[in-house]
Amino acid sequence: MKKHVLTVSLLVLFFNVFAQEPEKKTDKGEFSGNFQTNVQFYVKDSSIGATTTQYQKELSSTDAWLLLNYKYSGYIFTARFDLFNNSPLWNPQEAYTKSGIGIWTISKDIEKLNVTAGYFYDQFASGMVFRAYEDRNIGLDFGIQGVRLRWQPTNNTIVKVFTGMQKYRFDLRPVVLKGFNAEQHYDIADNFSVEPGASLVNRTIDNNTMNIMASTINNYDLEDRFYPKYNVFVYNVYNTLRYKNFAWYIEYAAKTEEAIINPINNQMELHPGNVMLTSMSYSTKGLGLNVQYRHINKFSFRTSPIENQNLGMIAYMPSITRQNVYRLLARYNAFTQEFGENGLQLEFSWKPKFLKKYQTQFNFNTSLATGIGSFKGKTVNPLNTDKDTARYFREFYFEVQHRFNKKFKLLLGLQNINYNQQLFEAKPDVPYVIANTVFGEATYKLSTRKSLRVEAQYLKTKQDLGSFANGLLEYNFAPLSISVGDMVNVNPGFRNQPAAGESFKLVHYWNIFCAYSHNNTRFTAGYIRQVEGVNCTGGVCRVEPAFSGMRLTLSTNF
Repeated sequence: MKKHVLTVSLLVLFFNVFAQEPEKKTDKGEFSGNFQTNVQFYVKDSSIGATTTQYQKELSSTDAWLLLNYKYSGYIFTARFDLFNNSPLWNPQEAYTKSGIGIWTISKDIEKLNVTAGYFYDQFASGMVFRAYEDRNIGLDFGIQGVRLRWQPTNNTIVKVFTGMQKYRFDLRPVVLKGFNAEQHYDIADNFSVEPGASLVNRTIDNNTMNIMASTINNYDLEDRFYPKYNVFVYNVYNTLRYKNFAWYIEYAAKTEEAIINPINNQMELHPGNVMLTSMSYSTKGLGLNVQYRHINKFSFRTSPIENQNLGMIAYMPSITRQNVYRLLARYNAFTQEFGENGLQLEFSWKPKFLKKYQTQFNFNTSLATGIGSFKGKTVNPLNTDKDTARYFREFYFEVQHRFNKKFKLLLGLQNINYNQQLFEAKPDVPYVIANTVFGEATYKLSTRKSLRVEAQYLKTKQDLGSFANGLLEYNFAPLSISVGDMVNVNPGFRNQPAAGESFKLVHYWNIFCAYSHNNTRFTAGYIRQVEGVNCTGGVCRVEPAFSGMRLTLSTNF
């Protein structure tokens, strides 16, 4: 508490010093900021598994963030107040309550050098060796508290160095991070350029964490024991090549030996690691093509090897699969397997010239994640077979969009999913999920401020919870928007077969939603029943329990 009081006092002092300049100076600086809050009310519903602690005791939760920025004479002062009351954000199985200064920052430009002290967010290259970021929607905040220098001697050269510790709620993780990154832009010829870069990051483990690791390793069989490392070094080299409408990105990252948890036996092992990522894209009028490939071999970089899931991430490796938005298409999501994975994604978009009059567009996407041994992959549970040759996830996605006129447009599509539920959701003894989904969306513009939108999906599978149908009707009349939807579990699957002599009862997941927007402020309210599953935001995923209740949100910028 004393630490937060001191931080607030220092920030107030800085704000006052620069705001109370002599009257002869007309520049009084600039304030800006934003506010966001999420409030949830919980209605216990054992029929869908909505029974976590909030349904039993707390009954409601609130998360809120108030960010303030003050700019003056090359200085930038930032402070963010965070509040969590009975919050499930950090861990859906607990109710977390605390409030205080979440971040504070003082930054100054000195000619071509920027100096930042306090908390900062940044990333090197694609983020595979270092990314400090936040994602409030799923309770992630990997800010760094320390010092960062950013030097830009020319318009084409950027050099960064930092040292600090990773944020953990209102505290810090007790390991030291240091990093260096340099990038250079070269114009080779007209419409032809390259942008090479390189990074080096070092993590030093604290004595307490090392003692916990050593104690765990000493309980292993003698042949499985090893000496853990205090330091690990991670480096990368990368380049972006651009030529006319073509772009090619390639990055290779590696790290020295350190402990990494083998997901099959849940034991730490000593390994070096590496990851390679490359992507190619081509775009021209009416045509777009993008291909990505990533190979991961024992590459997990966190604040300590004993962290798992989304905890303590230093390296950022989101799933290479498509991020779907429709409710049923997003039912099964893959997330990166750091111990070993081959990932491939192909995306194709085509707007034929001969159909220009009708404005028709075709979109196709396919993605595949397997063990590192083979891209073919077997549709089996990798925890029970050879993990190197198992298929973790595969998706085929196709849609066609057609605009009939200025008022009416239609979208139709289908999706095929192969999904290893045992691997991604840690559910033992469940079969591999194979699901097919057809979907459609129609939008009719009634006037410049009014529109009607209808969407529908049907997911068919014999595994997991079985088949679902989902429908939504949305009416927009600016500045208001209202919608009513229902996702229905129409047929049982492997996990919810009715008892002998009983018939299956339809399970409804209602969704009633309202939104109001005015200038930079948006308010939403909704009653929601949400099925358990993997929730993904920005390519980062986590398994969440079912939800039943009301959600209110408010966000504004000023």
